[in-house]
Amino acid sequence: MIDPATSPAGSAAPSGTPTTAPRPLRWAGTRAFLIECPSLADVVALHAQLTAAPLPDQVEAVAAAETVTLSFTHRAAAVAGARAVQALAIADRAGQSGRTVDIDVVYDGEDLVEVGQLTGLGADGVVRVHTHTLWTGAFGGFAPGFTYLVAEDDPLQVPRRSTPRTSVPAGSVAIAGHFSAVYPRSSPGGWQLLGHTDATMWDLERPSPALVRPGDRVRYRAVRELLRVTPAPGPVPGPEPATGGAVHAGGTDTSPSGATVQSAAPALVIETPGLQSLVQDLG
Repeated sequence: MIDPATSPAGSAAPSGTPTTAPRPLRWAGTRAFLIECPSLADVVALHAQLTAAPLPDQVEAVAAAETVTLSFTHRAAAVAGARAVQALAIADRAGQSGRTVDIDVVYDGEDLVEVGQLTGLGADGVVRVHTHTLWTGAFGGFAPGFTYLVAEDDPLQVPRRSTPRTSVPAGSVAIAGHFSAVYPRSSPGGWQLLGHTDATMWDLERPSPALVRPGDRVRYRAVRELLRVTPAPGPVPGPEPATGGAVHAGGTDTSPSGATVQSAAPALVIETPGLQSLVQDLG
């Protein structure tokens, strides 16, 4: 298994305008080729453009740290595509658009204090910068749903851990080098852990399984606690009260006559409340 932090060390965070110099190509079979890009900014811009406006008979565009791979339906289309790529004018990616994905994070990571020391920002400063930065999905790798996120001004550049962990929990929010990411499943890893999220990064039941795709914008939002709410249990008849009616936690109203009536209001059952836990709805 390849650790996500083993992406090419020379990959710089995107900045400036992508270049328009001739693009070196490397064939991958008869119907696909890799376009070598001089910077990560070129990767992001080229992939965004070829995704938004595919070449004739293009099947897929796949971004990596230093390349974009194009595949086509047949050999002739690939040859024509190789010529078209050389004449392609790439606009500055600042003018391109993508989805914006908000990810709620509890900033309780094992490495948060150390990252605060490495950056000189302190733990609170790291959280503030991480949440106030607009991140961009650059490319996927390592595991399904793991998307390398970059930021324009590279605000939290820190090295990988000197000793990788043998197991990083799913949902861990981490940074290393120029990148930030969320581990989609439990796996070994050497990135610095800032916190965790319960967002599902990879789900085959979704039309697009990856929560974050290349070109998407990501905003991390600091929350105190993540509570996953399950439907409340159905009505359970209770003993007849001596006087008046009683509303139970399950949303059931038991009248003096002994009849059980389901309440129209939604209900929650709190089984193991935490210290100072808050339960909030959406308004």
